[in-house]
Amino acid sequence: MRPAVRIASLVPSLTELVVALGLGDRLVARTGYCIHPAEAVADVPKVGGTKTVNLAKLHRLAPTHVLVNVDENRREIVDGLRAWGDATPEIIVTHPIDPEDNLALVWQLAGCFAELPGVSERAAALAESFRHALDATRPDGRPEQRVLYLIWHEPWMTVARDTYISRMLARINWRTLPALEAGAVGAARYPAVAGNEGWLVDVERVLLSSEPFAFTAEHAAAAGAVCPNARVERVDGELLSWYGPRAVAGLAYLRALADDNRPVDPDL
Repeated sequence: MRPAVRIASLVPSLTELVVALGLGDRLVARTGYCIHPAEAVADVPKVGGTKTVNLAKLHRLAPTHVLVNVDENRREIVDGLRAWGDATPEIIVTHPIDPEDNLALVWQLAGCFAELPGVSERAAALAESFRHALDATRPDGRPEQRVLYLIWHEPWMTVARDTYISRMLARINWRTLPALEAGAVGAARYPAVAGNEGWLVDVERVLLSSEPFAFTAEHAAAAGAVCPNARVERVDGELLSWYGPRAVAGLAYLRALADDNRPVDPDL
């Protein structure tokens, strides 16, 4: 007899997806960054951050399945899980790098828990929502914008073009700079910007992500000095970087950005 399903999610967007699939009552562990939906995760034990998991605590919670992501979690965490011997859980590795990958992601998780009631039906409904959102969010006819998407300061850090964030922005014909593809894994996917690169004068928009760094008006002024021809604005990092259910709203948010009808952030 198979043990009851006990899910540990080490990725915030996957935690939200688990709940959307009706599996919230199966969650036994999450990271401190897994905050959505708040009412569903409030009582789920935290086991550290996405890159600093307390493996001893996680072991005591006895998960049967652990959800990880190539970008979000360190390889050492997975190696630590595999060292549990007979207690090693099923490790579900995810790596969406394009908004289109949300469809495969939904069915990947649904397939792992298809024997549980209602999972397949919820997955089908969510996949349909993604199809509509993707069809409505295309670059056709939209003017190209050259953008610098900043996720960190000291140093400034941005995203390569083969990251999920960059490909989200490409859905509205916003092309991230630098024009760099860094491969499937590694720190180069989130390159540092020194501030003296020649291409910075070509940037038309600087987007300050609301996460993981808390940018202020002072940072916005500094970014404007680095990119003298750019409009600087803060954007919702969760909506632009989280895959799973939040990406449906994220695609709508992208359309609002492209149509310039998003409320202006008063702090900038």
